Amino acid sequence: MFEASTIFALSSAPGRAGVAVVRMSGTAVRTALEKMVAPVPKPRAAAFRTIRNPSTGEAIDRALVLWFAAPHSETGEDVVEFQVHGSRAVVAALLDALGRLEGCRLAQPGEFARRGFENGKMDLAEVEGLADLVEAETDAQRRQALGQSAGTLSKIYEGWRARLIEIAALVEAAIDFSDETDVSSSSFNEARKRAGTLSTEIAAHLDDGHRGEIVREGFRVALLGAPNAGKSSLLNALARRDAAIVSAEAGTTRDVIEVRLDLAGLPVVVADTAGIREAASEIEREGIRRSLVAARDANLTLWLSETGDSNVPEGISRETSLAIRSKADLSRESTDEMLAVSAVTGEGLDRLVAEIAARAAAIIGEATGPALTRARYRQSLEAAQRAIRAFLEGAPDAIELRAEDVRRAAHEIGRITGRVDVEDVLDQVFSRFCIGK
Repeated sequence: MFEASTIFALSSAPGRAGVAVVRMSGTAVRTALEKMVAPVPKPRAAAFRTIRNPSTGEAIDRALVLWFAAPHSETGEDVVEFQVHGSRAVVAALLDALGRLEGCRLAQPGEFARRGFENGKMDLAEVEGLADLVEAETDAQRRQALGQSAGTLSKIYEGWRARLIEIAALVEAAIDFSDETDVSSSSFNEARKRAGTLSTEIAAHLDDGHRGEIVREGFRVALLGAPNAGKSSLLNALARRDAAIVSAEAGTTRDVIEVRLDLAGLPVVVADTAGIREAASEIEREGIRRSLVAARDANLTLWLSETGDSNVPEGISRETSLAIRSKADLSRESTDEMLAVSAVTGEGLDRLVAEIAARAAAIIGEATGPALTRARYRQSLEAAQRAIRAFLEGAPDAIELRAEDVRRAAHEIGRITGRVDVEDVLDQVFSRFCIGK
């Protein structure tokens, strides 16, 4: 990905803070320590040192220094962390001093994590779990990402891959002993028996209602209704800020506006949409089209009306819809058991939030095992499943082709953890990280 050299970067958030963390990784770490913080701290022991500019000898800061000697570090290389005072001046002076050392340069996004991957410290699924942990906004996302970064998914996928290799060995044995009918038939039948069991396990893992992806990306809620039904006001009330423009003029909202919320520890994405009506202008018609698309893609659609109308538009599932009587502060009329809310007084908002959280929890469910979290995992597992099905259903006499079916299945699962050549995936994965990770 990049030339071999020692990299450094600010790993904590930019801007003024009490403490800032600057990290280095590479062969020049020991030299940097000798020139800037002598005496060199013992590995894996925090030491309080004066950090000096190696060119001038001027003190930059007095700070905590931790050195992790290779290979016992996150990247597998020599790593040092400078925990300095978090002023812009201190950080700038330290980064400038490190940049003047021979063989040292600023890291690219995700380069620390990529070196850890390339040195066998993490596999690709664990790396992506780490990325999700950095991005986690809710408790559910934190728990899921922490488990994945610790290898819960990797253990499952590597176990399946190991079993496919065993199945492949049985098929190869059947080929090698093809002149001995009993041995060949016995090996091939055992391979198919094991493949059938594995296929069932993969199918169960795939049939999870996308709960892991929903936790990672958010439970999607679409606010739908006629113009001036109170959708934007409700969005602002749920977000507790002015996220959308509210106006008495019909058709104010022309595009889909999304707000991310944390409801009962679950990630929820609420989308405000254009009012549904017979529109005259092309722009408003496009806004309505996008509204309907957002509603169809949502896990839950809230249909808002002032009158208690519960007739959602055609194409929107009633099973994933909830009718809401909006602007309850303007009317005290009862509409059976329909939930009534007011963005002005707050009436019904607690009940609505509880209902959204309950529906999200029902879809996500109680975590009984590691959940599939990414579309690329699903695609690879579906491809592996197709290859296994071809092995199970294909003609036994074309045994070389059946061996290729098993090889393809193992290759697809190996792509998830990076145990095969996945160069086309790596740049995309690591570019999502911040520069100091």
